[in-house]
Amino acid sequence: MQVKYLEDLSTLVSLAKRRGFVFQSSEIYGGLNSCWDYGPLGAPFKFKVKMLWWKAMTRRNDIVGLDAAILMHPMVWKASGHVDGFSDPLVDCKKCKNRFRQDTAVVNGKVTCPKCESTEVTEPRNFNLMFETYMGPVKDEAAVVYLRPETAQGIFVNFENVATSMRKKIPFGIAQIGKSFRNEITPGNFTFRTREFEQMEMQYFVKPGTDADWFETWRQTRWDFYKACGIRENKLRWHKHEKLAHYARAAFDVEYEFPFGWSELEGIHNRSDFDLSQHQKFSGKKLEYFDEANKEKYIPYVIETAVGCDRLALAILCDVYREEKVGGADGEGDGDTRIVMGFPPELAPIEIAVLPLSKKPPLQELGMKIRDELAKDHDVDYDETASIGKRYRRQDEIGTPLCVTVDFESLEDRKVTVRHRDKMTQDRVYIDQLKSYIQDKLKNF
Repeated sequence: MQVKYLEDLSTLVSLAKRRGFVFQSSEIYGGLNSCWDYGPLGAPFKFKVKMLWWKAMTRRNDIVGLDAAILMHPMVWKASGHVDGFSDPLVDCKKCKNRFRQDTAVVNGKVTCPKCESTEVTEPRNFNLMFETYMGPVKDEAAVVYLRPETAQGIFVNFENVATSMRKKIPFGIAQIGKSFRNEITPGNFTFRTREFEQMEMQYFVKPGTDADWFETWRQTRWDFYKACGIRENKLRWHKHEKLAHYARAAFDVEYEFPFGWSELEGIHNRSDFDLSQHQKFSGKKLEYFDEANKEKYIPYVIETAVGCDRLALAILCDVYREEKVGGADGEGDGDTRIVMGFPPELAPIEIAVLPLSKKPPLQELGMKIRDELAKDHDVDYDETASIGKRYRRQDEIGTPLCVTVDFESLEDRKVTVRHRDKMTQDRVYIDQLKSYIQDKLKNF
């Protein structure tokens, strides 16, 4: 069988809209640049991506979860350095008036306009990436608050609350999934870089001196996670940061090879004791940890794992897309090309499709009864429109692992045909054994 993987992102963008994964935000008004809506299939898929990460983190005994507010005290962002240092250097092209980031447009040692290729540009100006808004009835500087540009600070300011309420001892971690906002100047590549996005971050608090070992432990743990997602390992690589942020002692990125090139999925950082030290300094509240066993006090170091949920979802969509030439097996076409979204079952937005062979009432009634019973434990679709071959192709294109076909013989022998997405093989299964059969097949898909 000839297999072709995704080569052009526009192919995925088209499928995502056609099949209800992702839509342009406010599309009927011309859209809002770099903002996207997850559709009826995209929403459950993204939820499952988040749950896969959440379970990998919080089912450990040493990590607990948190859901911090998006709006925080303005001093949080002063302490973290975002107010003074979270900015991009912007320049304007004197010829075409295009505005762009200086650091992304250097060609042969000169800042060059990506639109008209002119090198005549203005002096750079720093542009803060945080969105500002106002709290309360009066719109003045005293009421300024920010939409958070990252979820990490909500974890740091709750370190003491979590450690005390949950009686946690070092080392332990705090995990969080939540929306963040950045007024990016050069967003793009579909959902890869957007102004509104979801992060999945875990901050792991350790004793100074043990941080280097924990950093390597978390590098391996996170690499294993991506393999568990079903992503092809040859599409993943490590990128070491040679130039570190002022607070960091070490930093690596997990990168994926998208159709537009290698780009970051996740950052793993040794943040030292910078964050808790800063919040202790600016708030005046002690954030030291007291080690009862050794009678010593210290500010913990932090190992951070920070994943872009939208980026991971996009990487999985890119990775599972494939086109196959089929040779007529089981009457499914001769030399046709089928599009398959090869999701692992735990990430498939639809796990099972129930397909009555005809719209005759007896088959509809039996089909809906089977659908309702399976839907108690699984995400199930019911489709009775078009030929069975076209319905199989539709389910392949949205990544449904199993299709259950109800035919006229089912009324007599109480059996249905279960068709497998990847091999296109079919089994005849008794209806009263269908649930256990499906559970076994999905578990060992």
